[in-house]
Amino acid sequence: MASNHHDTGYKELFSHPEFVQQLIEGFAPNEIASLMNFSTLKQHSGNYITPLFEEKFEDVVWSVDVTWNGVTQDVVLYILLEFQSKIDNTMPLRLMHYVACFYDHLLKNRSTTARQGLPPIFPVVLYNGSQRWSAQQDIYDMVQPEPPEFLRAYQPHLRYYLIDEGRYTDEELSNHHSPLSGVFGIENAGHSWEALQQAVDRVVGIIEADPNKERVDRIITRWIKRHLSRLGAGLHLERLDSLTEDRDMLAENLENLVKKERLEGLQEGLLEGRREAELRALAEKRETVRNLLSFGVLSDQQISDATGLKLEEIAKLRVEDKH
Repeated sequence: MASNHHDTGYKELFSHPEFVQQLIEGFAPNEIASLMNFSTLKQHSGNYITPLFEEKFEDVVWSVDVTWNGVTQDVVLYILLEFQSKIDNTMPLRLMHYVACFYDHLLKNRSTTARQGLPPIFPVVLYNGSQRWSAQQDIYDMVQPEPPEFLRAYQPHLRYYLIDEGRYTDEELSNHHSPLSGVFGIENAGHSWEALQQAVDRVVGIIEADPNKERVDRIITRWIKRHLSRLGAGLHLERLDSLTEDRDMLAENLENLVKKERLEGLQEGLLEGRREAELRALAEKRETVRNLLSFGVLSDQQISDATGLKLEEIAKLRVEDKH
């Protein structure tokens, strides 16, 4: 199952505050999540032009009240949705540039001033590629070789928090029991339709137990329709409006894909077995020809007529045996 993750499905998903809360509470460090008052989540525009990379950047940006030592302050949650299949080793540089552009955006829109100061920021990279992420997570670590001690204080520092979906096992995701963990499970089930069917069943169960069942159902249903479309499932999902109410229709479609997958696997296994049998027969035939050649009595044509091996193959074996 191939997948192209360059899609806006996640941008829509994280335009809803409950999914931002589930991301931070379920997958960010607890010492950060525990300080946040998620009822104060406020979305901001993440659409602006980044001149260095000459691209329009459309990320998910929220602010939230954070309280520590009796002090409450707005903190910007900058969630970079990274949907590429290859590791981007320039990510620390990109993040530093994006954050600088966002701060510049705040100043130009007079959300703050240089004198008032800039809000603290928590940059998050959400990655769902097939390879495990291996890029540096701080721009400082890209400075090589490490500078002498008197220069270290002058080097740039910006660390992002990585959420690598593929790192989580099914058991770990099951422990979270949130709609977002169900979405991650569906993303990670891309290796087979059968695994995807099981992941969908799990997320339906999570939705049915959610106190905001109808709202969450609508959000996840829109996302999964996009996801299945990206997978090239060839499903007709126009009438799929609810995972909970239309689960039989979706289950039937997925079951057909599972049966097709198993049949293709069976056919592939039969073909592989046939190829192995043919190779064994060819090896035995060549051994017979070698024995006949060793007698030095029959011509190549006679051997070909007796064994069915082509004259060119017999000639090659005759040359090989001489060496």
